[in-house]
Amino acid sequence: MLTESGSVFVQIGDENVHRVRAVMDEIFGENNFCAQIAFQKTGGFSPSLISSVYDYVIWFSKDITKTKYRKIFKTKDKYILDSGYKWVELNRGLRKTIAAATKDGSIHDKDQSRFQTSILVSAGASEKGSHPYIYNKKKFFPAQGTHWKTSQRGLGVLQKANRLQAVKNTLTYVRYSNDFSVTEFNNVWNDTVRSTYASKKIYVVQTSEKVIERCILMATDPGDLVLDPTCGSGTTAYVAEQWGRRWITIDTSRVALALARSRLMGARYPYYLLADSPEGQRKEAELMRSVPKSHPTHANIKHGFVYERVPHITLKSIANNAEIDVIWEDFQARLEPLRAKLNKTCGQHWEEWEIPREADADWPEAACKAHEAWWEQRIARQKEIDASIAAKADTEYLYDKPYEDRSKVRVSGPFTVESLSPHRMLAVGTDDQFFDPGKPTAPSRDPSVRDFVTMILTTLGEAGVQQGDKRERITFTSLDVWPGKMLCAEGRFMEGETERRAGILIGPEFGTVTKPDLTAAAREAGDAGFDVLISCAFAYEANASEFNNLGRLKVLRARMNPDLHMQTDLKSSGNLFVVFGEPDIGIERTEDGEIRVRIHGVDVFKPSTGEVVSGGPEDIALWMIDTDYNEESFFVRHAYFLGANDPYKALKTTLKAEIDEEAWTSLNSEVSRPFPKPETGRIAVKVINQFGDEVMKVFDIS
Repeated sequence: MLTESGSVFVQIGDENVHRVRAVMDEIFGENNFCAQIAFQKTGGFSPSLISSVYDYVIWFSKDITKTKYRKIFKTKDKYILDSGYKWVELNRGLRKTIAAATKDGSIHDKDQSRFQTSILVSAGASEKGSHPYIYNKKKFFPAQGTHWKTSQRGLGVLQKANRLQAVKNTLTYVRYSNDFSVTEFNNVWNDTVRSTYASKKIYVVQTSEKVIERCILMATDPGDLVLDPTCGSGTTAYVAEQWGRRWITIDTSRVALALARSRLMGARYPYYLLADSPEGQRKEAELMRSVPKSHPTHANIKHGFVYERVPHITLKSIANNAEIDVIWEDFQARLEPLRAKLNKTCGQHWEEWEIPREADADWPEAACKAHEAWWEQRIARQKEIDASIAAKADTEYLYDKPYEDRSKVRVSGPFTVESLSPHRMLAVGTDDQFFDPGKPTAPSRDPSVRDFVTMILTTLGEAGVQQGDKRERITFTSLDVWPGKMLCAEGRFMEGETERRAGILIGPEFGTVTKPDLTAAAREAGDAGFDVLISCAFAYEANASEFNNLGRLKVLRARMNPDLHMQTDLKSSGNLFVVFGEPDIGIERTEDGEIRVRIHGVDVFKPSTGEVVSGGPEDIALWMIDTDYNEESFFVRHAYFLGANDPYKALKTTLKAEIDEEAWTSLNSEVSRPFPKPETGRIAVKVINQFGDEVMKVFDIS
């Protein structure tokens, strides 16, 4: 996975870590290594030695100095609490070790404040920082060769905030577990095991969504672009779509692309509050205790979401909090008279820290009332000081916890599935000569050689060429090698009672067939007296769809299923070579000078009769328009869903929600919405049938 900011994440198994790491060191440079992350998988297997239960993600950056990194946190787990926070604060601030509180039964509430005592000194002697500090009338010194972490005034503020604790002869700083209730993820992730029942795999090499999600959240922001060149089941695209990232994903298998497309189109996502929205502004103001911003909003996702956040309370933030002094003085005016009254009534000289938590049964009523009133004010003071500490503390954003608007359901944004690129490049052969790997090639003359063309011809002879209707199929009675320049085989099939000869053109394994390729092959087929030219290719250049015949010679363009790349593993021969006919499309102009496209159906060649018949819109599952085609890439600007079944009902079932019928009707149409005349002078229409086969046609409307 690659991100817009230059981060590269590669998932790898335990056995290949060192090899991949070495390759990436060579490509990106050792200085651009970011991390090696181990994440736990469902299970491990080793035939002889110890099993490995971890896979790895290796993280490199194009330039580590410009790497984007967002900290991801998790709630402190029980192990951290048990091992680090061994003190508890009980009723009215009484502090005990958890062991002592458990022994005497005074700990009874799981939510009681747990804390740890941290050292209050730093290494290194300092004259100013070595002065003694008097705490509860006892003098404390920093250890030899150390100094206080804060000034005398700062120590006083810590004492007023009730953040000091004497442990034997050492003065320590009190750090509560909720001072920072989360902990940052390190490079070992033990929470990524996939639940067998909650999240079943839909693809053999499907990665855990949690792993992809964490990588995306760490290295990107909303609106950033993510590229996954190994699509698989589309997990990266699915996660990127959920978190508001743009994405591109690539695969050579139509099975993988079909799974990914189905997964994305049927998914429901939470709607996160945008920071650049009125609702987001109000939520942000609520969290920051401020007045909502009033500037205009534009729903720009690049501004991010409104995230949950946690205070990060530190010793420094408390010691520098001047508001604590103000709160202290304000409450002292109320607390001191009550303490004086309590001491007088009970005949004592208690300092603040010496006042009992509970009133004695023998105390007079006046003493009990003074004692209760004093503790009410004391607790109120602590609450106000704690609120000030939390408000003045630094804040950490939880990037995996944006606020949701639960009144809205979000579905996938617009996306398209492109076919192979029409671009070609030259390669260098073993004789150091350039050759075009995208040119159609002839099969090997050596019967022991299993090359691509030979494999395709063998499969073509078994599967035949299928039309849109499964009953219409070109079944070859013979298929023999033909010694041509463009044509590589001669096929014979029956058209009714008449036998026909077909010249076979096999397109490149990785590339497209162009209109000049078809023209050259058609001339060769015509000169050889063939009745029809059958071209088999994974992809065709856009203007190749305009070439349907050369004189009496019919030209059939059969699309090969990309799964033919894995022909040795295929168990079925269905839908491997499909002729999807010419779309019957009308171009209309409105009174306003705009363009409107009407689709009538698809013209299909019937091998049983040799006729071309027109099919209706019910044979079309989806048709799309690029209203300003640039002859390089097809951009879906209009999409319309047809089909014999009721896609509206299916959509309601998939999304488990009510759909706006008026909005849906505009998408379930044989006529497009009007659109302005394109600047390029060309539009492209792509039609997909019920089997997922597609054809594209370009129109010049200049």
